[in-house]
Amino acid sequence: MDRLQNIETFVRVAQTQSFAEAARQLRVAKSVVTTRIKQLEEYLGAPLFHRSTRVVRLSELGQAFLGDCMELVGRANDVVDHMRDARGKPAGTLRVHALTGFVVGHFGALLREFQTAYPDIRLELVVSDAVVDPVKAGVDCALQIFPAASTELVSRPLFAVRRVFCATPEYLAQSGMPDNPRDLHEHRLGLYSGYPTRDRWTFYDGNGAELTTYLQAALLTNSVHLLREYALEHAGIVCLPTLVAGEAIREGRLQIVLPEYQLSSFRLSAVYAGTLRNAFKLELFIEHIRSAFTRVPPWDAGLIDAGLLPEKLIEA
Repeated sequence: MDRLQNIETFVRVAQTQSFAEAARQLRVAKSVVTTRIKQLEEYLGAPLFHRSTRVVRLSELGQAFLGDCMELVGRANDVVDHMRDARGKPAGTLRVHALTGFVVGHFGALLREFQTAYPDIRLELVVSDAVVDPVKAGVDCALQIFPAASTELVSRPLFAVRRVFCATPEYLAQSGMPDNPRDLHEHRLGLYSGYPTRDRWTFYDGNGAELTTYLQAALLTNSVHLLREYALEHAGIVCLPTLVAGEAIREGRLQIVLPEYQLSSFRLSAVYAGTLRNAFKLELFIEHIRSAFTRVPPWDAGLIDAGLLPEKLIEA
């Protein structure tokens, strides 16, 4: 019996609450997971899980056992990674879940540079706007703008994500430029569906005074890239993160609406389990992102230099 391998399998089943999902993440047959758990239970002399056709939950022994096992697996993987690094070759697979809005247009060069520096690290990148628990999703970290879903997760801020309302000059010439956030009610709006404030929008004027209004979307979607295409078709006013809209704004294809007002910004963060396997490889990856995107990301720096964005941020 490979005790460490069986303990790692136990941790994965406990985290996912599923033998089938643990098998998928470990890339083995479900029968292999079942055998490993059975071997561990026979060695301990007691069940680790209560199982039914629909539910897998920890037994009292399993609950007492889990914390130490997570720490043991994380430490074992970290030791191996450091041994590889001592030989100059960090290796293995790193699994990352990332927002579509961040990845498309900004991530290719970063990945190339990371793999040039660490050629033996294999990346598995899942791209989606869904908010995930990295543990249950079977990834080492999630790059997201929303808070960690659990106190057991660590959230490392990477950079600010600003948002602006914008439209094409053609649309604004035909439909008029809003002077006040409440004027948005008179326009066709395209809005992102995933913001936690939902229909409630708070604007800040140059003095920091707040104005809150409720906005109804003509197009509500979880794709910021679709919103950009919708705006470029002169269909209406949309709210976009500057990392998606910045290039079109600099080129004059989109124009910022209500430039005297700001929306609060979010933080793109790396979210991961506190007791993590692959911790060393993940630290290398996170530091690579942090060094590539300094305090002011390049898509914002160009807009600030052009006087299209204020330098000061308003944090959510």
